[in-house]
Amino acid sequence: MPKHILVIGPTRSGKSQWAEDLANKLDSQVIYVATAIENPADFQWQNRIKKHRDRRPAHWETLSTPYDLIKVINKTMPPCCLLIDSLGTWVANRLDENDEEWDYVVTDLFKCIEKTSVKLIFVAEETGWGVVPAYPLGRLFRDRLGYIVSKLGNIVDTTYLVIGGHVVNLSILGQKIQTNQY
Repeated sequence: MPKHILVIGPTRSGKSQWAEDLANKLDSQVIYVATAIENPADFQWQNRIKKHRDRRPAHWETLSTPYDLIKVINKTMPPCCLLIDSLGTWVANRLDENDEEWDYVVTDLFKCIEKTSVKLIFVAEETGWGVVPAYPLGRLFRDRLGYIVSKLGNIVDTTYLVIGGHVVNLSILGQKIQTNQY
């Protein structure tokens, strides 16, 4: 099993379930890192979170980590595996950071990923396949997440695309490209 994995795809594609299936095959303790912020007033959001919880094995530990992803990665020790779901939600939680703050966070994120000996499985949305968002905040989200996914795809061992009811191993079928700053 690869050390670091990235699972990407559109909304409701099954990417989280595929990542969970991969984690289940590991001979490691799995810690599910939930980046969502719970909102009891939003019934639909709470229902989505409940479906994710109900699908996971009961023996998995769950950490609610809407902001401090870097701290969690840095403090976790092997033989644990962190299943981080999702990078899109984590990016959305941090949209209020200015470009300088954001660049600092992203640099730290990639430094900690490269040095950790913990297995990491990332789940991330693919957002850039449609029209350009009409609003600045939507464009900022799409650009920040797109950059992270592109760069992460170059440093993980395996990248899977979950789409149209299929899983495609991009690391076998694809070729890595150089990622530039967004």
